Amino acid sequence: QVQLVESGGGLVQPGGSLRLSCASSTSIFSFSAMGWYRQAPGKQRELVAKIFGGGSTNYADSVKGRFTISRDNAKNTIYLQMNSLKPEDTAVYYCRADGRFVSWGQGTPVTVSS
Repeated sequence: QVQLVESGGGLVQPGGSLRLSCASSTSIFSFSAMGWYRQAPGKQRELVAKIFGGGSTNYADSVKGRFTISRDNAKNTIYLQMNSLKPEDTAVYYCRADGRFVSWGQGTPVTVSS
């Protein structure tokens, strides 16, 4: 069973930055894709950014130009660099791995507030 552990969330002021990390217990080469999703209170979980095995990426329109997804294959870890954060980015951020099964992390909360 794949274990995904997110870290890096917290409280940040509008305009600030955070970097989220998601460490996998297995090689990320085994996944066709990995991604970051978020769920704000009272809302459905939504895709934020995704990185595919070949390295291509896609982003939600709301975060394009502000967020960057990347990976470190040697560390079996993906990252989400979040810049120019807005209050509407406040949510619990989840890591997901698409392999033989879909696996989710436990989530890390991000709060953007002054």
